[in-house]
Amino acid sequence: MKISPDDPAQPSSTNLSRRALLAAAGLGAAMTLAPVAFAEADTGKKTRTITGHFEPGVADFVYLPIQVPRGVAEIAVSYSYSKPTVPKGTPGNSCDIGIFDNHGVAAGGAGFRGWSGGFRTEFAISNSEATPGYLPGPVSAGTWNVVLGPYQVAPQGMDYSVTVTLTYGPRGEPFVPHYPPTRAKGRGRAWYRGDCHLHTVYSDGANLPEDVAARARAGKLDFIVSADHNTTSSHGVWGPLATDDLLIILGEEVTTRNGHWVAAGIKPEQFVDWRYRSRDDVLDEYQKQVHLAGGLCIAAHMYCPWIGCEWKFGFDGMDATEVWTGPWGWDDDAAVSTWANLLTQAADGLHRWLPAVGNSDAHGPSNVIGLPQNVVLADNLNRESILAGMAAGHTWIAESSAVDLRFTAAGGRRTAGIGDRLEVSSGTEVTVTLQASGVPNGTVRLLTDEGQMLQSSLPDSGSGTVSWVTKPEIAAFVRAEVRHPLADGSSGGTTMNPAFGFGAMAALTNPIWLGRRH
Repeated sequence: MKISPDDPAQPSSTNLSRRALLAAAGLGAAMTLAPVAFAEADTGKKTRTITGHFEPGVADFVYLPIQVPRGVAEIAVSYSYSKPTVPKGTPGNSCDIGIFDNHGVAAGGAGFRGWSGGFRTEFAISNSEATPGYLPGPVSAGTWNVVLGPYQVAPQGMDYSVTVTLTYGPRGEPFVPHYPPTRAKGRGRAWYRGDCHLHTVYSDGANLPEDVAARARAGKLDFIVSADHNTTSSHGVWGPLATDDLLIILGEEVTTRNGHWVAAGIKPEQFVDWRYRSRDDVLDEYQKQVHLAGGLCIAAHMYCPWIGCEWKFGFDGMDATEVWTGPWGWDDDAAVSTWANLLTQAADGLHRWLPAVGNSDAHGPSNVIGLPQNVVLADNLNRESILAGMAAGHTWIAESSAVDLRFTAAGGRRTAGIGDRLEVSSGTEVTVTLQASGVPNGTVRLLTDEGQMLQSSLPDSGSGTVSWVTKPEIAAFVRAEVRHPLADGSSGGTTMNPAFGFGAMAALTNPIWLGRRH
């Protein structure tokens, strides 16, 4: 590693000070470089450039300590890294970046000041403002840490360069955050539509928060969840965008090396750490923090094929799992299949069942916010009620507001809806009814712990009713799917062929459970 002062012609060299494994602290494998010192000054700027090389197998996170003196008004960081040609099929270099302040890098994030992943090559922080992805506030004296995340390293290794610039002078006026209210004007107990996985320019998205809010309203959504990657920096800008017709719930997409999860409904600027893998066995500690705040933990895009995206943690402590993310694809079909298996495992009544949700994961203008969306039965349009409805599984998933359905099971003078249990004895006839609209020539599927039990088609109008009679000893639960026709216009069906047996999903329900609890 080399450090260049303001005069780049006179570099000085230093070696790695130490290599430390921090897995015991829940931070995975980490490496700390030699510290970089700056002299005090009254005004002006001082710059240092640090260069070095990473070999394949480098630690997940590399910390570069910056010794910040008194009197600094702004810290600015830029970085770059080599991108050599790699053999076909081999990942090339990719490196994330973020920063922790003088409160340290310990698990839990007391010192967290921002993260932009690989989306930005530079950022700046002052008391008054910060680059999106970063938290404004005082640049206090002490050791700050620039964090590099070299999550893909080419066979040739990665050369990196980090430039740190301190601007000296008085602090500006403090930034004043405006957080959204926790309630909007609702309709009492009703079905509310929302998208719980949305990104903005405050992480790797191309949408401004105002664009997200406007498109959510245009899509007839009642609520959204802000879920930027590994940062809460957008929390303080949502307030003016939340009005009576749109509830904005604060969150974070926790992006680990073994999968992503959404912390939905956390407190303003509540940091949820992401610096761990499944083998570190610390996920439950961060889940507890979210639950203490009244939030939900939602496993995201279970079979996303990108590096680090596929879900590897299991589902203990999760409140829901995303089974449909963005436009319908093979990965969603696989996620629904895995989720259905989890439902069957919970059919003994001794294990908690895991509700399914669907979200757009929209990042830019080309992504449709609300494709898909959760339709949640809640007591009102407020944070607590919406999250409670989702956690209870009182929710179904629709591709848009144009799709509607009603799904019930009735027997023994009782009726149950989505997410509920119909408490009837063995031998009781149960009539399951699905009313659907908005899916012309759609295929309706009713599925139980044994698989598909009924298939029917909707007419050209897209509206129709399908019924099926069963008993609790035949079906532990029943859930419904409404699919679009296949490309050739046919309804499709179960098949052993490699091609999809059914068209894209238009709607998907959580189960109705049948029979008395064990």
